Amino acid sequence: MLSNDAKILQLEAATRRRFLCDAGLSLGGVALASLLGGASSSLADGDGVPSTGGFKPQHHFAPRAKSVIFIHCAGAPPQHDLFDLKPALDRYNGQPCPDEYLKGEKFAFIKGHPTLLASPFKFAHFGRSGMELSTLLPGMGSIADELTLLRGMKTDQFNHAPAQLLMHTGEARFGHPSMGAWLSYGLGSATAQLPSFVVLVSGDKTPDAGKSVWGSGFLPGQFQGVQCRTVGESVLYLDDPRGTTRASRRAALDAMRDLNAMSPFADASTRARVEQFEMAYRMQMSVPEATALSSESAETLALYGATPGAASFANNCLLARRLVERGVRFVQLFDWGWDAHGTGPNDDLLHQLPKKCLETDRPSAGLVLDLKRRGLLDETLVIWGGEFGRTPMVEYRNGVKTFIGRDHHPHCFSMWMAGGGVKKGLVYGATDELGYFATEGIVHVQDLQATILALLGFDHERLTYRHAGLDQRLTGVTKPSRVVHEIMA
Repeated sequence: MLSNDAKILQLEAATRRRFLCDAGLSLGGVALASLLGGASSSLADGDGVPSTGGFKPQHHFAPRAKSVIFIHCAGAPPQHDLFDLKPALDRYNGQPCPDEYLKGEKFAFIKGHPTLLASPFKFAHFGRSGMELSTLLPGMGSIADELTLLRGMKTDQFNHAPAQLLMHTGEARFGHPSMGAWLSYGLGSATAQLPSFVVLVSGDKTPDAGKSVWGSGFLPGQFQGVQCRTVGESVLYLDDPRGTTRASRRAALDAMRDLNAMSPFADASTRARVEQFEMAYRMQMSVPEATALSSESAETLALYGATPGAASFANNCLLARRLVERGVRFVQLFDWGWDAHGTGPNDDLLHQLPKKCLETDRPSAGLVLDLKRRGLLDETLVIWGGEFGRTPMVEYRNGVKTFIGRDHHPHCFSMWMAGGGVKKGLVYGATDELGYFATEGIVHVQDLQATILALLGFDHERLTYRHAGLDQRLTGVTKPSRVVHEIMA
């Protein structure tokens, strides 16, 4: 008569999972690994999940950049008032928008037949390149010769949440990995002491799409973004409970690791969880040092307009530089407050837009200048922009004309990039005379993603992960995307 323990072992030996586990040590395991690896990017170890700690990236070709700082202005900055001046709007200001622009169009909030709106702000030419920018952005004007300005950006979505998801995950619906997670999966981390993907939030609100824009989706959990703060506890729930010592925490993690190693059923999700616990342990020592903005010089703090101990976009920009300096691969800054509809002083063009520019212009420019003087700009790709554009027509919500604003607009918008292998002082793309449609140098959101991956040394069609029967990728599997070689240095 077999004992209960013996019966359990016998049942375990008969399972398909046990067979595959054992097959990993046999000739069959070699064949299985070949079959599984053929559809992947060959970035993973035996069970398809690379560890982030000390993982060596397997580039498809030589990278131009090693890390990314992506500044997302959640709510969508109005390109007509910041980056894409349209003199025709001055001539036609207050006149009805031509009918041909409105046929078949859907707007988030505009009702009836809207009128055109000229920008209330002045523009000027900056730098040797003569780049034309709003005078609301003197800081960005001072770095104009470092920028590639994309005026022909385009998206498929005109509401915030799906547009943010499309921008950061390649899909307008939930459940897909973010760009930072894909790059964390592909690049790993240059340091075992910090996560490869860190998220910073300002503007008193997270994005409309929630934390999915920095989630890991169907990728293992260790590749999701870790949210970091410049006030209070740097990373929530990182500290040990009261009464727990560092030694006892280490002993508990070692015991958990050993128990998981003993199980023949340990799978990728278990390994991901163990990796997250280990990273949290290491971060208890590394994060306080990385987030200590008070260690920066007075000159550097002034360059950003940063104040240690405060919650601000400026502090997040300075922290982003400190993180990439320490080996973090992807830093995502989300700054809410750019949704300029004109329903009141908190979301209009005359009050809120100058306020947001004042908060973000100096730190954005300071980040680029600081990276450059430290020799980091050539290997760090900085990206700045929103999820879509704004209309050339005014939005009068419910007929109220006290404040002015612009509605959501998917057909064209502007973003800029700097460092990391892009050209300097370049304006790429153009829009029609009203700034309604992109007409030249059109860059779809997924083209931007393909280009970012290319700058980091990856073919967007080969950086894949098998899920739901498909070799999934950041740029999606339903339509082609192109790398915008024209903007590369």
